[in-house]
Amino acid sequence: MLDLTRDPVSQLRLALERPGQASSDFDLNPEFRLPGGRKLRPAAVLITVTLATGVPQVVLTKRSSALKNHPGQIAFPGGKREEYDADAAANALREAEEEIGLPHAMPRILGSLPTHETVTGFEVTPVLAVLDQPFTPVADPSEVAEVFEVPLSHLMQPDNYLIEARIWRGMRRHYFTVPYGPYYIWGATARMLRQLAVRLEA
Repeated sequence: MLDLTRDPVSQLRLALERPGQASSDFDLNPEFRLPGGRKLRPAAVLITVTLATGVPQVVLTKRSSALKNHPGQIAFPGGKREEYDADAAANALREAEEEIGLPHAMPRILGSLPTHETVTGFEVTPVLAVLDQPFTPVADPSEVAEVFEVPLSHLMQPDNYLIEARIWRGMRRHYFTVPYGPYYIWGATARMLRQLAVRLEA
């Protein structure tokens, strides 16, 4: 079993260096044919691992129920890329500052995972960062209903991931989940976390 309390930054860096492929909300549904020539909108999310307490935790949010896309779901801070964002890291840091009040200069960026395509037409770059200092989130209520943390050790165990299904546009769509206490983490968020978990175990 991984011991992520001992030098987690080195382990995360090694995971980022390992080869991998882009993922998709449709990974578990090979019968679903994505349309050719589709245009995806670039976006980025920030996977923040906090280290200040000695027990690495991952910062997650519960999205506002008033949002158009993915209302009430568990997600990373993030969103679509704007023209003035220099790159995916700048995109993710800006969104994290807007959504949960994380100062953009505070996280240490380690790198990025391969992109993830969502059912809503975004090509999302997961940007991995660590936070050495204590941080008190200030949520933007128009976007975020709650900010919470989940132990990295729970999220980095592939055996903790389940495959569930629901009907979507008249078809049964399968997806990953990684429940934690009262939080139902699923879909794109669970898929991107599992991608990192598999790399850590490689």
